[in-house]
Amino acid sequence: MARLRNYFFTGFVICAPLFLTIYLTWSIIEWVDSWVKPYIPRVYNPDEYLPFAVPGFGLIVALFLITIVGFLTANLIGRSIVGYGERLLARMPVVRNIYSALKQIFETVFEGDASSFQKVVLVEYPRKDLWALAFVATDTLGEVQARLDQPAGKTVSVFLPTTPNPTSGFLLFVPKTDVIELDMSVEEAAKLVISAGLVAPDFESKKAAAIAAHEKAKQVRKKEKT
Repeated sequence: MARLRNYFFTGFVICAPLFLTIYLTWSIIEWVDSWVKPYIPRVYNPDEYLPFAVPGFGLIVALFLITIVGFLTANLIGRSIVGYGERLLARMPVVRNIYSALKQIFETVFEGDASSFQKVVLVEYPRKDLWALAFVATDTLGEVQARLDQPAGKTVSVFLPTTPNPTSGFLLFVPKTDVIELDMSVEEAAKLVISAGLVAPDFESKKAAAIAAHEKAKQVRKKEKT
């Protein structure tokens, strides 16, 4: 019985991540298809004349249309059309606030500093001597930075995710002297948060590799001097 139990758990560890990955991927594809396919003309929709539904066709169409919109927006005519549409939205009382906030968020994420959300740190939260993982967004800006009475660049804005759902969390403004920067990547930190601390990155091997690389670099510099 003990051997059968070990076989079961071994198979479960292998199969569970595989099936969950397939399930989540399939769910995203079906969700996009359900939004896009109803707007595809029947003559171009393969589901209308094939005996089976084509999964992912709506996703391909969505990616194609987004790329075309980006291409058209890059020229003068496209920018004029987008500008006219934005001016039209700016006249709508509720819609303009939602659109403006979402546009600013997406522009900041995709066009902002490449270092945003690339550093993992430890911060004391929710009280002293209790530590939590957080991701550095950027240096604190605007009125918040001014009100904190801190010199520019001395306070950072960090996002502290919750476990096991890292998409929700808290925005904290922390002095740089109060954060501990870690060497782990964002992906490794996300795994640590989602698994509630069960999946920790292999720090010792990375440390040994870094020491070996440092020693190798020293030897190369010595050879160059000689």
